[in-house]
Amino acid sequence: MHHDPTECLDTWMSRESLAEGMIPVIGRLYRENNVVTSIHGRSLINKSTMNILKAHRFARRMSKEELLLEETAPLLRALAELNPGAAAIDIARLNQKFKAEANGASLDEFLRAELAGIVGRGGADERTSTDVVLYGFGRIGRLVARLLIEKAGGGHGLRLRAIVVRRGAEKDLAKRASLLRRDSVHGPFEGTIRIDEETNTITANGVRIQVIYSDNPATIDYTSYGIQNALVVDNTGRWRDQEGLSQHLQSNGVARVLLTAPGKGVLKNIVHGINHRDITPADPIITAASCTTNAITPVLKAVNDKYGVVHGHVETVHSFTNDQNLIDNFHKGDRRGRSAALNMVITETGAAKAVAKALPQLEGKLTGSSIRVPTPDVSIAILNLTLETGTTKDEVNNYLREMSLHSDLRKQLDYIDSPDVVSTDFVGSRRSGTVDGLATVSTDKNLVLYVWYDNEFGYSCQVVRVMEEMAGVNPPSFPTPEPVHA
Repeated sequence: MHHDPTECLDTWMSRESLAEGMIPVIGRLYRENNVVTSIHGRSLINKSTMNILKAHRFARRMSKEELLLEETAPLLRALAELNPGAAAIDIARLNQKFKAEANGASLDEFLRAELAGIVGRGGADERTSTDVVLYGFGRIGRLVARLLIEKAGGGHGLRLRAIVVRRGAEKDLAKRASLLRRDSVHGPFEGTIRIDEETNTITANGVRIQVIYSDNPATIDYTSYGIQNALVVDNTGRWRDQEGLSQHLQSNGVARVLLTAPGKGVLKNIVHGINHRDITPADPIITAASCTTNAITPVLKAVNDKYGVVHGHVETVHSFTNDQNLIDNFHKGDRRGRSAALNMVITETGAAKAVAKALPQLEGKLTGSSIRVPTPDVSIAILNLTLETGTTKDEVNNYLREMSLHSDLRKQLDYIDSPDVVSTDFVGSRRSGTVDGLATVSTDKNLVLYVWYDNEFGYSCQVVRVMEEMAGVNPPSFPTPEPVHA
């Protein structure tokens, strides 16, 4: 610990200098090598010096030890020297692995062995690009657009080409762009946005998006805009079954459809991290389930794998959504006509039943209900579970923290044990759900878990992961996760 104030400030400034030096290396790796760098899943692309310092500090929460810039800065430089091909690289986890497993090898030797498949590939990227059309441009549509623009990189992978909306007003294009630029919950768009009234386009950070006006999903000629074999993401929620969503496939230039809501009938409901490997090229229509299903299924899988779930009840305390009324007015649904801003509103949720569509071993074991509350975003699911095998609070918390760090569920599952977190702290979380360890209640075979989730942004991240899976555009990821044995 530094007791001398001057020494304290000097240490801080030297760390600031190291973080500043990392920015151009992160940028070069991204633009020239198609390499996305992160710290425990937090992307470092286009981040400020302060955000890089914060990401290093955040790492302490994940692994109980400081992540030192004195270690990550040289690691990043050594990485750039290897002139790698396209990849997603977690420098915090790579650094951990180097310290634990290098066995006397130099940093260069370790990296050459660890990244053998991509060393010297000079940004080579086997991925083809896939055209994406967002059908609807509401809360989820705009957040998915932000994520796709952020991931545009060298133009590989998913390319946002168009949005389809119903013309709403005279200055429709300007209003759509304005809603993309400013968001009351998620803050301003990071970058620049321009519109062109003549060509009906919005250009965001160099990504040119065609705005198409239509209210019929079956009659659009996307090929006339140069769009081919597109993946259409329907975020309107108007059609939920195969018949309704098949209308998109009748339009020229469409290959596949993804629904950002729970699907009905025979459609596969995909929760990324759980059953995304069930997606085959023969599935023209896939659904990404609901935000709550995405939040709770990874936690339930982790618990079921280790302890076995006999049965359980899921109560979600959920932020209000656009489907509710601001003040009391007629609504075809029960209770939803009452003011969202003034009331707690009991409503049904299909999320508990829907878990079984992604995780069949929980079929018939879960019930669920929901209370809508007067917050605009972030919800919390309370999982009240009866287990086959008893456990303690510390044991189950340690297991879930390990799963969030080192398992195949690490993109979905997060863990926190801070005594002061509240809902707004989870705005912008990219994980589908975060276990609040301090709230865990465990009495042998009865377990209560509290899982926070950003029902807008965390869910949108899951939607993009499913899109990447459908398009086959996931770059190789390093270091590869070690399996966690239940």
